[in-house]
Amino acid sequence: MEAELKKFTHFLLAEKALAENTIVSYERDLKSYIKYLTNVEKLKGFNETRQFHIFGFLDYLKEQGKSSRTIARHIASIRALHQFLLREKATDDDPSVFVEGPHVERSLPKIMSLQEVETLLNSPNPTNHYGLRDKAMLELLYASGIRVSELISLSMNDIHLMMGFVRCTGKGNKERVIPIGKTAIQALQTYLEEGRPQFVSPKYYDDSLFLNHHGKRLSRQGFWKILKKLVNEAGIKKELTPHTLRHSFATHLLENGADIRAVQEMLGHADLSTTQIYINAAKTRLNDEYRRYHPRA
Repeated sequence: MEAELKKFTHFLLAEKALAENTIVSYERDLKSYIKYLTNVEKLKGFNETRQFHIFGFLDYLKEQGKSSRTIARHIASIRALHQFLLREKATDDDPSVFVEGPHVERSLPKIMSLQEVETLLNSPNPTNHYGLRDKAMLELLYASGIRVSELISLSMNDIHLMMGFVRCTGKGNKERVIPIGKTAIQALQTYLEEGRPQFVSPKYYDDSLFLNHHGKRLSRQGFWKILKKLVNEAGIKKELTPHTLRHSFATHLLENGADIRAVQEMLGHADLSTTQIYINAAKTRLNDEYRRYHPRA
């Protein structure tokens, strides 16, 4: 079974071009699935797997106290694996075909207020190259709505300041071009002229847009540490994640009348229903503001 899992993860990487974090998530879910099939059900291969074995694994997850969202994610991973095995003729049928997942309520994304966004964007220290880099990253995230994984993957030739846009490669290796405003352009210009040269290593060349203190591409973990530090320094009490600026970008656009399909394209969503959750977030936020400030609410 481990050999089939290895072929499946290679397929996800080479042919589906999924992000590394997504593949790691698939692999983690499926390893627990394989462990259950071999240790509990005593199966020797996927061809022996039947629907009741999968139901047994789902019951096992429930007993472990796993949430509906986690169970639904495991089912998606299991389905993808069995569909792959069937296509590759490694199995004779797909036992997961009629397995339905639990209903998962989509929670509204956490959104920052305009004042919180301003506070965070103004928190980096503009007197040193670290602050110039951090300011440019935050301004670009809020101006474009790109994912953090897309941000740290940017190279020098992906930014076009004269034309006012950024080009990034998202999920499924799909490329998109997103306009950015003058504030982000100014922050990037200052970083490129005064900040980035101080990060560049004399030993080797790295054309990544955002560099760490070693002169190499900044990592996702590195960005997360920077964000936590800036949030603490800014005195923002709300729990923020690297995705919060993306959520805020989309919600603020829709609140101000942006076309949802344009927002969908900028975010790189394949399905419009994924973008529609931001409409619900915008409505909820406006309702909260109304109840809070209207004298007769």
